Amino acid sequence: MENSEINSVDLHGDEEIIEVIELNETEPTPDDLAEDIEDVDFTEGDDEGWETEDEGGEEMEEADKDDSDLTFSKHTGSVFCVNLDPSTNSLAVTGGEDDRSFVWRVSDGEVLFECTGHKDSVTSASFSHDSALVATGDMSGLIKVWKVETKQEVWSFEVGDLEWMEWHPCALVLLAGTADGNVWMWKIPSGECKTFQGPGCQATTGKILPDGKRAVVGYEDGIIRLWDLKQGNTSHVLKGPDGHQGPVTCVACSKDGGLILTGSVDCRAKLISTATGKVVGVFSTEGRKPKVLMEEESETNSVESVGFCNVLPLVAVAYLDGTLAIYDLSTQSLRHKCPHEAGIVHLQWEDSSPLLYTCSLDGAVRIWDARSGQMVTQYRGHTAEILDFTLNREASVAVTASGDHKAKVFCLQRPDR
Repeated sequence: MENSEINSVDLHGDEEIIEVIELNETEPTPDDLAEDIEDVDFTEGDDEGWETEDEGGEEMEEADKDDSDLTFSKHTGSVFCVNLDPSTNSLAVTGGEDDRSFVWRVSDGEVLFECTGHKDSVTSASFSHDSALVATGDMSGLIKVWKVETKQEVWSFEVGDLEWMEWHPCALVLLAGTADGNVWMWKIPSGECKTFQGPGCQATTGKILPDGKRAVVGYEDGIIRLWDLKQGNTSHVLKGPDGHQGPVTCVACSKDGGLILTGSVDCRAKLISTATGKVVGVFSTEGRKPKVLMEEESETNSVESVGFCNVLPLVAVAYLDGTLAIYDLSTQSLRHKCPHEAGIVHLQWEDSSPLLYTCSLDGAVRIWDARSGQMVTQYRGHTAEILDFTLNREASVAVTASGDHKAKVFCLQRPDR
């Protein structure tokens, strides 16, 4: 629903009606957005450790099957996060439980450099929009930024316990949310800083909208705030019945930024208009019990990941109980339920197709066709849960991070390629 906005919806009658208004505004260019963020007033009170796949011919049992093309094994603890450089998709950065982070080449696993100096688990690691910088953040709140070309640290800062971290889509600006509820924004590498004061509970998840001027942040108390990054104030606050009845776990936005989708441990996903700050839809589903769940999660369910399809009016909601639900955005009706053998950790749509990828606690990556609700194929190789994954632009490569201390590169093959 690019260049459109949901204006109103009747959630109380027998029918759910959404009026869609076409917007004819010219989309800002990256240069416009970068210039706009420049106006913000920030003043305020080695080759070892990788293996290529053996091309031996013996068939393996399903549980031992490894479909990956490369295994990165430099980490000595669970690998929590992975990100690809957006310019070339040729470099990956991973962070792990071993307090270590590496920038390495996807083609052969060669380490370009290690992001040293962390003293706690590295839970966030990502490249800037131009791939020039890479930021790493650990649980204790130590954030470091490195220049990829020189392999040198260019900036560091320490905040409270880190919940999430994200680069601006077209400027060298970094945003981070912390356990004390604050959201921090820095210009890199100057370090000019602006803070967005929180409510005193965790800022559990956040995302900068495509316009580069606003960010949506979800909190532990279920409240959702839309922040104006330039002015430093909230444009909309959703709480009470409009907010969630539990911590917000994930957030996604439509390609044009007109809609956001939030998920929570209350097992609901809320569709919100960024223009009005109104809830225009609520998605929930009765899940099924998966065959595999960690002991501490066996009595709970929650929304773990959400996302918008770019080419069809569809959204996806992934649950800890193993249910992937695909909804029609126009009618807000459930199109498909796609069962998994274990809880889903993360989902991602392809940029230019209705194919959807999930990773789960059983260590598999699955590809789904949202039109039919059928699984296209699956990729295995990890011996523990997948904690994060990312796709390259063409969706021809997936890179995964797992509790088995490994990151893996999967070359994705489909009949239409």
